[in-house]
Formats: sequence, structure tokens, C-alpha cells
Amino acid sequence: MAEPSPPRRPEDGARRAGPPAGPPTANQPTVQIGAIADALEDRPALLRLFGTPAFFRLWLSQVVSSLGDWLGFVAITAIAARIGGSSPGAAVSIVLAARLVPGFFLGPAAGVLVDRLNRKKVMVTCDVGRGLVLATLPFVDTLPGLVVVSLLLEVLTLLWSPAKEASVPNLVRPESLATANSLSLVAAYGTFPIGSALFAGLATLSGPLADIDALDPLRINRESLAIYVDVLTFFMSALLISTLALPQRDRPERRGRIDFRSTFRELAEGARFIRESRVVRSVILGIGTGLVGGGMVVPLGPIMSAQVLGAGEAGFGLLLTALGLGVAGGMVAVAVVQRRLAHERVFVAAVLGFGVLQLGAASMSTITPALAFVAVMGVCAGAVYILGFTVLQTHVADELRGRIFAVLYTLVRFCLLLAFTLAPILSTLLDDLSDRLVDRHVSLGDVSMFVPGVRLTLFLGGAIILAAGLLARVSLRGRAP
Repeated sequence: MAEPSPPRRPEDGARRAGPPAGPPTANQPTVQIGAIADALEDRPALLRLFGTPAFFRLWLSQVVSSLGDWLGFVAITAIAARIGGSSPGAAVSIVLAARLVPGFFLGPAAGVLVDRLNRKKVMVTCDVGRGLVLATLPFVDTLPGLVVVSLLLEVLTLLWSPAKEASVPNLVRPESLATANSLSLVAAYGTFPIGSALFAGLATLSGPLADIDALDPLRINRESLAIYVDVLTFFMSALLISTLALPQRDRPERRGRIDFRSTFRELAEGARFIRESRVVRSVILGIGTGLVGGGMVVPLGPIMSAQVLGAGEAGFGLLLTALGLGVAGGMVAVAVVQRRLAHERVFVAAVLGFGVLQLGAASMSTITPALAFVAVMGVCAGAVYILGFTVLQTHVADELRGRIFAVLYTLVRFCLLLAFTLAPILSTLLDDLSDRLVDRHVSLGDVSMFVPGVRLTLFLGGAIILAAGLLARVSLRGRAP
């Protein structure tokens, strides 16, 4: 079946036709974007980097809300450990599961709502809602209450994230999408160390504040103070997004009773588009399957460092650092040269490279060459993320983007959970099999390799990634022009 042709973007027409006479109105945002983008050549380098002032404002809101997310994550984990009493690990696991589970069931439906409603209103409402839900957390003293709060937060996040991703192509030019996605990745994950450091600083400040009698109703302690700051970050994000002029879409908002038949029809429409579009299907396959293979590195990394590399916990820390630096390097490289890249071909090459490098890293027996392989793995991982999102934003029509990104986020959750769950089990099974068959050693001439279960599992993960890359390559090669 021929692939649906990429949608014609309103901003493309705006650039060709030029802006209309007179000042732009709220109903002409894409024309305004085209005019702003054309004028950016004379603007400071910082503004050219972000593409448009509107995207810069959206990015700032993401930085603020992501900082709050990480701050809240650390605080909620600390609260769960305190409430858990003699079983803090089990309590933390239950709370984290409450953040993962809703995505499996509600993710696609959230995408339908994002495509049906005004996306700016969705983001503002979700930010305000997350702030209000978090404001109740200092008064929660039971594990079930903490689980309910976590569920509500995740449901609101499931709506916010696809609305944000679907809005980005309407705020920047197509050739700037890869840079925009690089900046979004920085906002999402680069704020984690800042959030952790801020939590530590607030923990120090909480002692003096707790001694103030007037603040007793607020139950000030190290977790609650972080939560209150988190509430403020979400309100600030809502304020920033409320000032954006996002394009008006042709699809009217649905009001009144919920039409379940219409909802299922729209879900089916999104699924059919994924099935019929070779490009979209290949990208989702590459990202999802790659996460199954690459996600195995997280639970098995400490075992690999101790058993195979002989570097212990310190070695695992170095591996994580190398991976993080590689991801950052990949993001910067893609942002710099993305206008000269064939996004689809480079995406496939990055998936294949990630698989080959994981096989190489798992073959190493000392920490130094393993660090080199892992660092380049990070470069490929950063390129896969950024180019994958860019290709989806380019090839998916505006009225479908919310559903497609909701499916992608659901798949990401499922694949990571699958990798985290299966990796330790496979490692144990393969270790027992290797012990019985070859005494955990394989020799080829004068070369002998130690093959415990952890190494074999990482080999399997690399093979899965390679298979995903090859399938994506075949699918893209055969697509209709």
C-alpha cells in the first residue's frame, strides 16, 4: 500500500506567500511564525538557535516543569521510603509502578483527547492540575494515598507531553525541528542533576523554616518544602504557556457527552496511519525495539562492571557518565549538522550503530575500551531520539500528531518496563545455561572469553537492536516516493 504523502504545512505556504498586510491576528499564527522566522537571520545567535520567540517560551516552560518533575520525583521517592517503614524498597517500587501503569491503558486515549481539544488549554490545565495535586502531597501519610497522587500526576503528564510534542512543528520551521528536539531533550533530562541538587539545598533550608510556628499548618520538612517549590514550577509553566499564540486548528472542540464510538474510531484512525505509513512505522519500531535491547544496560550495568570488567560500583558510575556525555555529544552533533542530514537514513544508521556498539561494549573485558564503546553508544542514542521525533513531526499531519506521540510514549514505557523486567531473568537463565554447557568460557584458538549470563544477555540486546535497524532499513527502502 502506498504511503500517505507528507502533509503540506501551513507555514510553508506562509513563507512563499509572505505575511498579509496589517498586523497579524491570533488566527494567523503560522503566518506570523513565517515572518518571525525570516527575520531571525538578523537576530542574536541565541534566538536563532531556538528558532522563534514562541518556541523559546515553550522551551522555558518545559525547563521549569521538568525541573519540577525531577524535584517532585526525588521528593516522592523519599516520602515513599519514609512511609514504607521496614520495607522502603517495596514502597518505592509500588509508587514507581503507579507512574508507569496508567500509560499502558490511557496513553492512546490521551492522544485522542489531545487531537480533539485545544492543545494550549490542555497544557495549561495539566500544569495547573499537577500543581494542585502536588499541593496535597505534604498531607498524605499513607502508601495508598501516595499511589493515588502518583496516578493523578501521571494521567496529567500523559496529556501534557503529547500536546507539547504535537505543538512544536507549529512553532518552528521544518528545518529547525531537529534542533528544537535537541533542546527539548536537554530540558527533559538535563534538569535532573539540578533538581537533585535543589532538593539537597531545600533539605538544609527546611530545618530553620520548620521552627517557625506560623508555618506549622504547612507541615514543613525536607520533602514538603521541595513539593511546594515543585508546585510553583508548574504554575510558572502554565503562565508561560498561556501567553503562546498556537495555531487555530480546523477541528472543532467536542463538548457535551462523551462519544465512545467516535473515540474508538479516532484511535483506529491513528493505528491505521501507523500501519500504512512505512516511515512512521519504521521510526516507532526502531525506537521501541531499540529500547528493549538498550534498556537492558540499566539493570545489568552494575553486574557487568563487577563480574566482567572488574571495576565494581565505581566502574558502573563511569559507564553511566560516558553514556550521558555521549548522548549530549550526539545531541550537539545532530543540532549542528541536521540541515545537511538525510534524517531517515541517518536515523536507521544510528539504530544499527547502537546495536553494533552494544555488542562491542559487551565484548570488552576491561573498563577503558568499554567506556569508549559506551560513549559512542550514547552518541547514537541521542541521534536516534532526536531524529526519530523529528521524522515523526515531519511526516504526521497536525490532526494526528497527538495520537501518534501518545502511542510512542506508551511504547517507550512498555519497552523500558519489559527490558528492566526481562534482563535480570534472562541473565540468570543464560548464566545457568552457560555454566552447564561451556563452564562460562568459550575458546577460539588461543583466545578465551568469559561468557556469564550478563554478557550473553547484553549480546542478545545488541542483536535485538540490530534486527530492529535492519527491519527499519528494509521498510524505508521499500516505501513509495
